[in-house]
Amino acid sequence: MAPKSVLRWLLEPDQPSVRWRALTQLEHRPASDPDVRAARAAIPARGWVADLLASRDPAGWWVHEESLYTPKYLSTNFVLLTIADLGGDRSDARIRASVELWARRFALAGGGVGGNSKGTGHHCIVGNMARAMIQMGYADDPRVRRSLEWLEETADPKGGWSCWGVGRNLDSWEGLSAFAALPRAQWTAGMTRVVERGAEFFLERELHRQGAKYAPWYRFHYPVHYYYDLLVGLEILTALGYGDDPRMRPALDHLESRRRRDGRWVLDANHPDVVGPPAKWYAAHPGQRPRPLRLERAGQPSKMVTLRALTVLDRAGR
Repeated sequence: MAPKSVLRWLLEPDQPSVRWRALTQLEHRPASDPDVRAARAAIPARGWVADLLASRDPAGWWVHEESLYTPKYLSTNFVLLTIADLGGDRSDARIRASVELWARRFALAGGGVGGNSKGTGHHCIVGNMARAMIQMGYADDPRVRRSLEWLEETADPKGGWSCWGVGRNLDSWEGLSAFAALPRAQWTAGMTRVVERGAEFFLERELHRQGAKYAPWYRFHYPVHYYYDLLVGLEILTALGYGDDPRMRPALDHLESRRRRDGRWVLDANHPDVVGPPAKWYAAHPGQRPRPLRLERAGQPSKMVTLRALTVLDRAGR
């Protein structure tokens, strides 16, 4: 259980997104609970979501209309992913209008979302958009259902997806995240098979071992956009019900080891957190470097990282 002082911190009213998620994910209160309803109703009115909505153009976009994907990570695509994760939903007319613009501009051939100008789907975008629209109340929308079918159809038979057409890789977590957001009762038999094979792909690679290949792996971030790190992996796999798999234990141990003495976790870095060849490329092309969407200060205790970490431990029975 979270120490009472930490839980009180997460339940403070200044960030209703955190309060809402703590009430539902840590205290396990139902959506009908008066405190849950009040917290969710406050999300567009104050805190991070309200701040993001205040910077929205009345036409429905952020930064500029020409591209809803650039600049990373301040443009429409990334802001809406964050708003969805923070509990903003279609009940707000501004969010609803922006989602419709987003879905039109990223239409997927066949009726889904996540496509480019030709309607060709890209795994990361399809998975992210499907997850966000489910979170925002569009689970029954035909566009979301078609996107989930596309994820099922394009999954590798051995599990996982190929994000860049170069074989299966850990950057393909977005597909699993979309299914994790969908209520289990709405899964088809085909979805179940895709999730089981996809989860096994990640479990075989043992989350705690990946840091040797990717330096930011053990740094915790928020928002995560489309990056995969140890905490993201733990979130997705525990949401899918794999918290008791023995292969998760070292990663869960590492997560617990990162808890401060006061019971909180730190935001280690904001994206972009780039190393190796990408860092060198951005150094040579500074105008192309993504700009961070900052909600909390790196190096300081983080409500979002703490909330996510405690949710993972709760799901894993720790």
